[in-house]
Amino acid sequence: MSLASKLLCRVNSNSPANMFSSSNNSSSDKPSKPEDAVKAFISQDPNSPYTFDSERGAEHSKLCRESKDNGRECIELQMQATKLFQAMQAQGFFCALPSDPSRTYMECKRIPQ
Repeated sequence: MSLASKLLCRVNSNSPANMFSSSNNSSSDKPSKPEDAVKAFISQDPNSPYTFDSERGAEHSKLCRESKDNGRECIELQMQATKLFQAMQAQGFFCALPSDPSRTYMECKRIPQ
């Protein structure tokens, strides 16, 4: 796991978002596709800013949001960053690298309708 990933995302163990985490053993609560997990996670707080990070070529990514009420919440997804980028766009988000060139995560903000 990259240093940026460790600094940016901490999993809140009391969060309902953890039901999509790869560490959960309950398959009945877990969406069958990573795209469904992304959609369900976003639906809990669609207007919050989101970030995601992944090692280059990794088969998994971490998607986080910073909500006003619950702080930082993250989920682990079995999804490459390029697929997660597409999934976020499909949910109406604009994603880009932050303006600081030393940062490697992607920031996503909902596009106003």
